[in-house]
Amino acid sequence: MDQARDGDVRRDGPGDVQVVALAADGDVVRARHAVRDLAVRLAFDLVTQTKLVTAASELARNTVLHGGGGTMTLEPVQDAGRTGIRITFADEGPGIAQVDKALTEGWSSGGGMGLGLTGSRRLVHEFSLDSAPGRGTTVTVVVWRRG
Repeated sequence: MDQARDGDVRRDGPGDVQVVALAADGDVVRARHAVRDLAVRLAFDLVTQTKLVTAASELARNTVLHGGGGTMTLEPVQDAGRTGIRITFADEGPGIAQVDKALTEGWSSGGGMGLGLTGSRRLVHEFSLDSAPGRGTTVTVVVWRRG
């Protein structure tokens, strides 16, 4: 399996898993398109698509800006008859020293409005964050199709 490079979109298997390299603003746009394309292919309604793309955009942007770049892994998932999309954002950046604070509404380490992580968490059904100083950050989200 080839390594994802800057700007690459790599598929593992027959369209199941996509890996998008995140290193620059253009990669965030590419990530948004990949998420929207999969959500449309899996027949997600427009509101759910919009929420998922918004969350993915925020998290991809965080990966580039705060993590120094990384990857987005996008995959369809099934559970008990439900169809969903799992997206994992991973970087090897500085990590988050105060995870609890980072998940507090309005708190920002970068001088922004503090809506990236908390806003993304509100837009998805499942959210997990794993980070520590010096070992990077991994955020995984899942959204389930309605109906």
